[in-house]
Amino acid sequence: MPEKSTLPLSSYEQLAGTTPRMSTTTKLVGLLGTIASMLLLTLLICSFTLPKASPKPTLYLIGDSTVKNGKGKGDGGLWGWGNYIGAYFDTTRIHVENDALGGTSSRTFQTQGHWEKVLTKIKPGDFVIMQFGHNDNGPLADTARARGTIKGVGEESQEVYNPITKKQEVVHSYGWYMRKFISEAKGKGATTVVCSPIPRNGWTAGKVNRASTDYGQWAGEAAKQGGAFFVDLNKIIADKYDQEGEEKVKATYFNTTDHTHTIEAGAKMNATAVVEGLRELKKCPLTKYLAKK
Repeated sequence: MPEKSTLPLSSYEQLAGTTPRMSTTTKLVGLLGTIASMLLLTLLICSFTLPKASPKPTLYLIGDSTVKNGKGKGDGGLWGWGNYIGAYFDTTRIHVENDALGGTSSRTFQTQGHWEKVLTKIKPGDFVIMQFGHNDNGPLADTARARGTIKGVGEESQEVYNPITKKQEVVHSYGWYMRKFISEAKGKGATTVVCSPIPRNGWTAGKVNRASTDYGQWAGEAAKQGGAFFVDLNKIIADKYDQEGEEKVKATYFNTTDHTHTIEAGAKMNATAVVEGLRELKKCPLTKYLAKK
């Protein structure tokens, strides 16, 4: 009888010119292995933290009603320039937030807690534009507002009984409060810009009354002392008023009953004046966020 072949199965398959067939189980194991490898590779790629895009900075506006009148909705037809300045910035790259509050002075914006709410939000790279002065020359301790500050930029102070809060309070100078804004904002990594207060609708011999010897001057001095940028907004706007003339200014930018707050046209003009002042600043990082002309 012929001897039986002792060649292994693989040898027969090779002789026949075929390759071994994979079982269904073997194929499934291979597929699962491939999937596992791909998942592992994906996890490894994801484990490398890609740099996150930095959040865009915020420009915070603080001030009185000439920056935001009422709730900023044009009550009584009156508007602050803060409502319109956002149109001059590239808001795809910077956020503009108007936190000004009517009736406040450089003192009460702080003592009433409004500044603290803004300060807690400030992050490195942000900006703060401040404009106070219209309400700072009031009484220090009257029963109506108690919002006045000591005139000037000195370090003098006065302790008073505040009938509004019913507490003793140490009141400082206008410049002291402005320097406090600047110092604390800079301490959070923000760039600060001080604006002198806008002119009121008051005239003498055909020329608008300026604040060049009081709050306009003191705003500039406080900015210099605190290391902030300064926009002499009072002068920029007053120059425009004088050029246009008393009659036109009164008819175009104000109503007939208010000598401080502007109507929409006045607020828009004041916003352009702020931007004009910003463009004149040297090495101010805020200017790079202005929209192209």
